[in-house]
Amino acid sequence: MEKRNTSSDFILLGLFKHTRTHLALFAMVLTMAIASLLGNTLMLLLIHQDHRLHTPMYFLLSQLSLMDVMLVSTTVPRMADGFLTGKKSISPTGCGLQIFFFLTLGGGECFLLAAMSYDRYVAICHPLRYPVLMSRQVCLRMTLGSWSLGAADGLMQAITTLSFPYCSAHEIDHFFCEAPVLVRLACADTSVFEYVMYICCVLMLLVPFSLILTSYSLILAAVLRMRSTEALRKAFATCSSHFAVVGLFYGAAIFIYMKPKSYRSAAHDKVVSSFYTVFTPMLNPLIYSLRNSEVKGAVRKCVGQCMALNHE
Repeated sequence: MEKRNTSSDFILLGLFKHTRTHLALFAMVLTMAIASLLGNTLMLLLIHQDHRLHTPMYFLLSQLSLMDVMLVSTTVPRMADGFLTGKKSISPTGCGLQIFFFLTLGGGECFLLAAMSYDRYVAICHPLRYPVLMSRQVCLRMTLGSWSLGAADGLMQAITTLSFPYCSAHEIDHFFCEAPVLVRLACADTSVFEYVMYICCVLMLLVPFSLILTSYSLILAAVLRMRSTEALRKAFATCSSHFAVVGLFYGAAIFIYMKPKSYRSAAHDKVVSSFYTVFTPMLNPLIYSLRNSEVKGAVRKCVGQCMALNHE
């Protein structure tokens, strides 16, 4: 089989075709991406400006918003440029950077969501010990650990993926460079790497997801013991909405990274990938932040300050 030099560009076939239906879908995805960027940027600004939001919970939320802004920026602009201009080629370096940043942010978000569920567990189940168990140092360590573990996984997979020789087509049936999709084009035995990647996925996905399940289970058990209808209603409303977003993010990631090779479909992979690259980043500020009374108060304060400046 003919092989090319690994320095030749890859071709991203993209998510959409140039039909009327796909044009509408592209506009919808682009709108969601813009809404995600605006919503998460707003959260970052509010948390930074309002001292009432300088708490462990909102510090973790600010990191989630930062990751979501960077995640959308890593994939959507390149996809939009390819669709609008027809320039679908991407260099091996650009492909490697996409893999690195995508896995750094996606992996980091997995652990950060687990840290956020632990924060809620401590706040509800151990409120008197909250200042100690969720001190500034603990928050910083959890955040640094999330970023570091994600970066280690991203660096390992990016370097290893691009070290394989690739077949002549170099066509990636996706809208961004994703390691499992790229490995299918390799003209070499990738079984060892795929096994290692599977083990990494167990650590990066299933372990944090198990911690999240445990935290929310303990929260619900604690609320049920309170025997308060109002507390129970609030807990179910909060936990169900949080868990819906977590389920979308983890479910889509597990589908892509842990599904057997024989069951893979490029069309399905592209659609599922769009869930955790565009859809969940758009939902996160709505579910985790903008419904909170503290955030609503910060928004009203910010709007009031802006109106006051305009009247001066």
